[in-house]
Amino acid sequence: MTKTAASIRNQEELKLMRKSGQISALALKKVLESVRPGISLRQLNRVAEEEILRLDGKHSFKAVPGYLWGSCLNINEEVVHGIPRDITLKAGDVLKVDLGAVYKGWHTDTAWTVVVGEDADPQKKQFLKSGEESLWAAVNQAVEGHRIGDISSAMQQVIEEAGYSVVKSLAGHGVGRSGHEEPEVPTYGQRGTGLILKKGMTLAVEVIYAAGRGEIYQKADGWTLATKDGSLGGIFEMSLIVGDRKAEVLTDWRKV
Repeated sequence: MTKTAASIRNQEELKLMRKSGQISALALKKVLESVRPGISLRQLNRVAEEEILRLDGKHSFKAVPGYLWGSCLNINEEVVHGIPRDITLKAGDVLKVDLGAVYKGWHTDTAWTVVVGEDADPQKKQFLKSGEESLWAAVNQAVEGHRIGDISSAMQQVIEEAGYSVVKSLAGHGVGRSGHEEPEVPTYGQRGTGLILKKGMTLAVEVIYAAGRGEIYQKADGWTLATKDGSLGGIFEMSLIVGDRKAEVLTDWRKV
C-alpha cells in the first residue's frame, strides 16, 4: 500500500476543483440521459465532449499522451479505457461511462455503469447495485485520520461479499493539477494501513470490479481493458475532497 504524500489544497484551489467537478458531473449526467438502444459509442463521446466545452471546461482525458477522446466507453466484458467506436448499443448491454473535465487547470474524474434499455436482467441489476454500494462505502471512509487502506478495504469487502471480484491491477488515484496524481487508491487493501488522510486532499475513488475472476487483458486497440474470462466488468467513480467528518463529493451527477 503506497504511503506517497498527497497535496492538501487551499480554499482557492478547492473552489476551482468544485467547479471542475460540477462540469464533470453535468457531462456524465448528459451522457447517461442520452443512453438508449441504437446510439453508438462515438455519438455518446460527442455528447460528453460538447457538454464539457459548453460548460467552459476542457477535456481531461485528452491530456493523456496519445488519447484522442474526451471519454472512455466500455461495454459488457470491457472494464476501462475503452475508446469510443462505431459500436451501436443494444438493450441489455452493460455500459461504462468514464470522463473527466479540466477547469482553469484543475482536473476531476468520474464514472458510472448502467444497463442499456429497460427491464434489465436481475443479475445485471444486482451486479450494478453492489458496485454502487461499494463506491459509497469507500467514499464514507475518506475522512481525516483514516487511511487509504480503509477506503480500499471498504470497497473490496462489499464487492467480495456480493460474490464478485475487484480488479486488483487497477486503482483509483489522487486528482487535481493532473488527472492522475499520488496517492494510488487500490481496489483492495487492509484497514489501518497506507497513507493517513488529511482534510483538503483530493482523490478519485474508483470501484473497478468484475462478475468473474477480475483478471484483465488489453485488447488489440492498445487501450481497452477487458476481463479474461468474458465476465461483466463495472466501474463506479467519484472525485472528492477529504473532509474532517465527511467527504465532499465533487462529481455526483445525481445532484446537479
